[in-house]
Amino acid sequence: MSKKMGMIMTLKIIGAGFGRTGTNSTQTALNQLGFPCYHMFEVIENKENAGHLNFWRNVANTPAGTQHDWPRVFSKYTATLDNPGCCVWRELMQTYPEAKVLLTLHPRGPEAWYQSTLETIYFTERMWQFKLLRLLTPFARKLGDMTHKLIWQRSHKGSMATKEAAIARYEEHIAQVKAAVPAEKLLVYSVDQGWAPLCHFLGVVVPDSDFPNVNDRAAMKKTIADITKGAYVFLGIGGAALGAILYGIFSI
Repeated sequence: MSKKMGMIMTLKIIGAGFGRTGTNSTQTALNQLGFPCYHMFEVIENKENAGHLNFWRNVANTPAGTQHDWPRVFSKYTATLDNPGCCVWRELMQTYPEAKVLLTLHPRGPEAWYQSTLETIYFTERMWQFKLLRLLTPFARKLGDMTHKLIWQRSHKGSMATKEAAIARYEEHIAQVKAAVPAEKLLVYSVDQGWAPLCHFLGVVVPDSDFPNVNDRAAMKKTIADITKGAYVFLGIGGAALGAILYGIFSI
């Protein structure tokens, strides 16, 4: 449940599409349409959601299908897109049976989705710099544990190591959502379709403004660059400390 202008609302839109399928632009669009929307950025960047990473880490460390106190993280939202919410779309459908399901797809197809994912959000698995920070910082440790278990293992089934396996899982996921969700409650959508199908699905008026085009790849790459810098800072501090220790030993 969430409170807005004195009213109690339930989650109305469940995003089942994987990350890097236009979820940031769609989140912006839903916010504009009056559906406050949850997204991975709400987990890691919104300071008001300080306990959310711990919540999702707990989800990651319990069996798939387990029900949780979902209002703890969705108390201010009527929609959810992207990770980590898309990893539990089945569980959310059980808790919010009246909600509609939005299956976002990459507008340029599975291969473009794979490349985009590999270059951005998969950094938690492929970068040694992030793995170093997991050893040294609580935040990276929690984020790495949550993303590894919930996103890359449970949702993607460990498929990202090869392009063929990742795309096969992407297409399997689409088929699973289509098979599980009644047609009248499902919209298969890509951002290049614009406002019309989304607004028709939600029963709202099409805005006069252009559909949002939020390209967050540059922001993601900046985050990756910051992680790299942070790792080298830790290495520098560690190297200086080790040098001081060795100097002390060999000066005796």
